[in-house]
Amino acid sequence: MESSDEKRLKSLIAQGEHQQQDFKFEISDTRKIARTFSAFSNTDGGRLLVGVKDNGRITGIRSDEEYYMVESAAALYCKPEVHFETRNFSVEGKVVLQVHIPRATKRPVFAKDEENRWMAYVRVGDENSLANIIQLQIWKEEHKAMGRLLEFTRKEQILLNTIERNPGTSLSQLQKDTGFRRDELVPLMTKLVRFDVVEMTYSGGAGGFSLRERPGE
Repeated sequence: MESSDEKRLKSLIAQGEHQQQDFKFEISDTRKIARTFSAFSNTDGGRLLVGVKDNGRITGIRSDEEYYMVESAAALYCKPEVHFETRNFSVEGKVVLQVHIPRATKRPVFAKDEENRWMAYVRVGDENSLANIIQLQIWKEEHKAMGRLLEFTRKEQILLNTIERNPGTSLSQLQKDTGFRRDELVPLMTKLVRFDVVEMTYSGGAGGFSLRERPGE
C-alpha cells in the first residue's frame, strides 16, 4: 500500500514540468539553480523537485549536500536573497527534496551568471527565459499608479500598426522598423504593455510583442 508521501509525490510528478514545477536529477551548479529561483520568484512562484529526472523517474538525492547547495544558490547567487521552504519525500528508500519558492513581493529577483553578471529571468511554460528591458521597466513601475486613460499619439499608433503587421516582433526589430531611438521606444512599449494593449511573448528564450486580443475579436 502506498504511503501518503508516495501518493503526493507521484501526483506531482504526473503533472510533468510546467510553469510552476521543475525537475532536477541532481544539483551540481548553484548558478543554474539560482536562475530557476529567479524565474519562479519573478513569475508565479513554483516548486523544484530534486532527485527526479526529466522523464519523471525518481532517483533520490545523493546527500545533504544538495540542500546546502540550494541554500547557497538562494543566499549567494540571488539578489535579493530568495526565501524558500523545503520538504522531503521518502519513496522506496529514496529521498526527493521539494523546494518551494514563492512569488516575490518586490521584483525583479536577479541571479548571478557565469560571468558574475546579475540577470533577471521569467518562467514561461517549462523554461526559464531572460527578462527583456521592457519587463525590467514594468517591474520598476509596477507599484506606481497608472493614469485612467491611455492617449494614443502618432508614435503609439505607428508602433501598434507595426506590431499588427508583424506579430511576435522583437524590440530590436521594432526599433529598425520604426526608426525610434531606444530611449524613446522603451517607455512607449512599457506603457502599451502596462495598459494591456500589447502583450509580451517568449519563444525559444527570445522575447517578442503582439497586440493583445480583445473579447469578441
